[in-house]
Amino acid sequence: MKSFEYDISLHSAETFRQAAFFCAEDGACNLEEVPRDQIKQLAGLLNDRGRKGWELVQISFGRDGLMAFWKREASGT
Repeated sequence: MKSFEYDISLHSAETFRQAAFFCAEDGACNLEEVPRDQIKQLAGLLNDRGRKGWELVQISFGRDGLMAFWKREASGT
């Protein structure tokens, strides 16, 4: 049976100042205002962790930054 380890990383709003998007009450969400450099920065974070064997499980955006939840197969399995 596979086993996994998990990690949670926090990233300040200074790093991703405009990477958050919000949805309206009718459910419509908009990403058009996210600057390209913020998208590249987020992609860089995902790729860096991915090269280390981590898979993104979920990402949550908030006023103070973002929280990313990661998992990877535990060594020795």
